[in-house]
Amino acid sequence: MTEIRNPILPGFNPDPSIVRVGDDYYIATSTFEWYPGVQIHHSRDLRNWQLVKRPLERAAQLDMRGDPDSGGIWAPCLTYADGLFWLIYTDVKRRDGAWKDSHNYLVTAPSVEGPWSDPIYLNSSGFDPSLFHDEDGRKWLLNMIWDHNQTGGDRFGGIVCQEYSAEEQRLVGPVHNIYRGTDHKLTEGPHLYRRDGWYYLLTAEGGTGYDHAATMARSRDLLGPYETDPAKHLLTSKDAPDAYLQRAGHADIVETQDGEHYLVHLCSRPLDETRGIETGRAKGIHADDVRRSPLGRETAIQKLVWHKDEFPRLAHGGCVPAASVAAPDLPEHRFEPEPARLTFAPGALPRPLQWLRSPEPERLFSLTERPGALRLFGREAPGSQFDHALVARRQTDLAFTAETEIDVTPGDYQQFAGLISWYGRFKFHYLAVTADATGNRLLTVYSCAADWPDARVSYPVTPIPLPASGTVRLGMDVNGGSLRFRYALGENGDWRDLGITLDQSAISDEAGNGPGNNFTGAFVGMCAHDTSGRGRPADFLHFTYEHNEPRT
Repeated sequence: MTEIRNPILPGFNPDPSIVRVGDDYYIATSTFEWYPGVQIHHSRDLRNWQLVKRPLERAAQLDMRGDPDSGGIWAPCLTYADGLFWLIYTDVKRRDGAWKDSHNYLVTAPSVEGPWSDPIYLNSSGFDPSLFHDEDGRKWLLNMIWDHNQTGGDRFGGIVCQEYSAEEQRLVGPVHNIYRGTDHKLTEGPHLYRRDGWYYLLTAEGGTGYDHAATMARSRDLLGPYETDPAKHLLTSKDAPDAYLQRAGHADIVETQDGEHYLVHLCSRPLDETRGIETGRAKGIHADDVRRSPLGRETAIQKLVWHKDEFPRLAHGGCVPAASVAAPDLPEHRFEPEPARLTFAPGALPRPLQWLRSPEPERLFSLTERPGALRLFGREAPGSQFDHALVARRQTDLAFTAETEIDVTPGDYQQFAGLISWYGRFKFHYLAVTADATGNRLLTVYSCAADWPDARVSYPVTPIPLPASGTVRLGMDVNGGSLRFRYALGENGDWRDLGITLDQSAISDEAGNGPGNNFTGAFVGMCAHDTSGRGRPADFLHFTYEHNEPRT
């Protein structure tokens, strides 16, 4: 029996929405503050996946400058009807305190590759919107509704439904609150299906942490009332702390060409050394009673059995997700892997790379000013929510090596550039080429290991003098919860380890005291900062990311 190993989309790929069009499968996942917005992966066998498009790629569709960490694009929904792909998404402008500003939009395209339309504004009443195409041709928008008047942490006011008129390109008719969820609370992430005369409503509950779950209800009428599945949760790891896949929830269902059903869902894989507080302390990781998942929330898949007039169930039994599942009887379709070493040429960035927030990448970087190099223009500080020159890729392995070669001549200490392990404005480790007040080049480490609100960006390492000119190679080696930096002078110089070990487990959702929950994952990449405002550039000649086998 052929198996699918989980997760199918490793690294930061949460909130999956899946659709089949003929023999092709597509999954859309959240990208939060990373630009361009929404990742769409393609498969023909549910085993092998390739990133094919990030459709929100121009200012008319998306401008996230000023969006908070873990704001931006939440929970897209990708469907296909009437010869078009329909993509619904939320741009979250505020996420702290009692209020949320979450604006919901619709774009369409004749193919996943585009062209994708300018957005149609829908509403701002809540997040996690999805579009349901009923058999009679009518279309319905669902989203959770945010109730800022509630106290005690549960401001999730239920799942609301309103008709969408494709002809008028707007929502029409009354808003119906069709489902308020179970006592597990925090009901969100709705997807609606019609089967055998029933409307099945799949939701996420329990928050996106270790109590996360997927819950299903059904009704004979689209507008309810909905009866919750007697089993309550279709999927959850909340009562299985030793399960390989944790935080399982926020799911969507697809039917294969042969009538089988599969469920895609988010999950995480906490580091072994942080699964228990005593284990974490013994390894030198400050676990503080939490597990830590630098890879963020990933996408996994489960096989379902779904008999007529019954609620679906996981094919392997129970509600805990499996590490591997039986694959459908489809021809295997492999894709060429992304090269480990990325080089730069005029045109687009290599496919794995993204940047933060801005629809104006020309302000942040250039692929033409120096042939064969990525030129980053030093912009605002690492804490910026606006112009931040950081180009990076997802961490997709628990152990990896990353390297780059930089050519930069900082004028003083306000200018610095280098190699970074990044989660957000208060969680990063940064190996930077900078200078002292008189312009002498130095190598130093800035480390902000999730210690908000202090946001300290120093580390007790003596800055290392560098030659006045010439390239510097920068490297990092990550193994589970530890990170070590190294450097070398010129193209052929010997590597020199800095002699310090940093806490890579801090580059994770669960770590730190920052504002609110966090929802993304670790990235590794290149950045340039110039807090003087002069925009001094740094040139990166290549970037390499390679999987390593974890060491115990």
